Amino acid sequence: MPVYILGLNAYHGDSSACLLRDGQLVAACEEERFRRIKHWAGFPSESIKWCLASAGISLSELAHVALNSDPRANLWPKLKFALTRTAPWQLIADRLKNQRKRLSVEDELNSLFRGQRFAGQIHRIEHHLSHLASAFDCSPFERATVVSVDGFGDFASGAWGVADQSGIQIRGRALYPHSLGAFYQAITQFIGFPHYGDEYKVMGLAPYGEAKYLSEMRQIVLLQSDGGYQLAMQYFRFHRERVEYSWEGGEPHVGTLFGPEMSKLLGPAREAKSELTQRHKDLARSAQAMYEEAFFHLLRSQHAIDQVDCVAIAGGCGMNSVANGKVRRQTPYQQVYVQSAAGDAGGAIGAAAVVARKLKLSRPRMPHAFWGPSFDSAAIAAVLAEKSGELASEHCRVTHQADLAALVDVTAERVADGKVIGWFQGASEWGPRALGNRSIVCDPRRADMKDILNLKIKRRESFRPFAPSVLAEQAGEWFEEDAAVPFMMQVYQIRESQRAKIPAVTHVDGSGRLQTVEREHNPRYHALISAFAARTGVPMVLNTSFNENEPVVNRPEEALACFLRTKMDVLVLGDYLIERA
Repeated sequence: MPVYILGLNAYHGDSSACLLRDGQLVAACEEERFRRIKHWAGFPSESIKWCLASAGISLSELAHVALNSDPRANLWPKLKFALTRTAPWQLIADRLKNQRKRLSVEDELNSLFRGQRFAGQIHRIEHHLSHLASAFDCSPFERATVVSVDGFGDFASGAWGVADQSGIQIRGRALYPHSLGAFYQAITQFIGFPHYGDEYKVMGLAPYGEAKYLSEMRQIVLLQSDGGYQLAMQYFRFHRERVEYSWEGGEPHVGTLFGPEMSKLLGPAREAKSELTQRHKDLARSAQAMYEEAFFHLLRSQHAIDQVDCVAIAGGCGMNSVANGKVRRQTPYQQVYVQSAAGDAGGAIGAAAVVARKLKLSRPRMPHAFWGPSFDSAAIAAVLAEKSGELASEHCRVTHQADLAALVDVTAERVADGKVIGWFQGASEWGPRALGNRSIVCDPRRADMKDILNLKIKRRESFRPFAPSVLAEQAGEWFEEDAAVPFMMQVYQIRESQRAKIPAVTHVDGSGRLQTVEREHNPRYHALISAFAARTGVPMVLNTSFNENEPVVNRPEEALACFLRTKMDVLVLGDYLIERA
């Protein structure tokens, strides 16, 4: 009988579920894709139902459920903190209340599947061990340094050590209240980006500034001789005051983390939606520089101990693709792996992987990111039939093209003509990046394409870049680093001689957030880019997520709705090509 393990990130932002069969990954999805609320926090009921349905199993067939949180972890540091004068008892009570919710998983499952009973075992896996397992066990490495850096989880903000086939050895941790993730999130709020997950905006803004405030940032983040880091806590309030955290039933919210001393050091904080000045760009660049300084300090110290060429990275800060792209230049590591859901969602796989290892099952390797729902031609045809009236009113022409070569050829022609294409194929991606199955694709050669996209669909800040998807076999001809980056988790410099050819995906500092596309793992997307290359000599397309200020589309209905309410030119929905007349 197969052994099924359900992995969960629950009662937290980016709620998610995955399913392992005999240690192998068979399904994974984030709850936001079903709920249609970004970073949805709570119990991932829809993801759980889909994972079990996709495998064709019942609740009673689940042998194990693994959560990426253990309320018993780091008990002594918790107690020590609780006994200090700086710890408000209401803050401690709030955290304990949130942890108690995580003890009711068995009841949640039984109520979710009426008439069925869960008879397996619940495993609570420490947050950062889950991150480290998600980094290493999904990687191709046999031995590697492993690093987890994020905000907070189980009273810690980071952990690091070494992993091999025998297991994960954690040699160091960063404990509450010290956190690189909290530092970066606080600066993100300070610059006027208040929403959960807005840190990527600071990364996008940073290249427009200079690190003029780096000396001030060094007063906030204090590097330690062992490679770790601490925060100068006088600049923060979350450790001594009650700060609002919302982790249930909707979009997560985190209250203001920084205190008045931050404004004394850096000047006044920016109000959301007020003008972005050069000072704010310089603050963004300085914060990014400080994060990189601390991150590389940690990595160099670990390499001196491990003496290996490979590093696997996870945690919310593992989403810092700019820093990830500099690891090979700034540290001795030569191979870098960051799985497609490096943040808390990915902890679901890590928790399940820890249980799989205990059971002596295989590792859940992740050569690609396509683990979500998929839809066959019949399902897509039914959606198109149901929406035929709306398509007719929009003067849309629908063509069915079962010949893949013909389909990608006409799509590549439209891309080369400057059209905006919705590309909906196969299984949805695991993680926040659209990687060629739920993507909007455009011509990277057009200098005005960013403006066209923002006008027609995205309506987002002008400083945020769009990414290139490039044929893996030709990446080295266009980027200074020639490495496999299947999950768009590293930013590399585009070769100077090539930048003028692809202005739509070249950031202001000459970089691009690379995605390498391999024929083996996504033959349709590879075929599309190849057809575009045959027409233009450029083996890449601009790739951005298929959405409009919402989670990435998951089902054909959502893709069609996004197409109809925006000014997108073409939608390729499986084998169907929908085009406005």
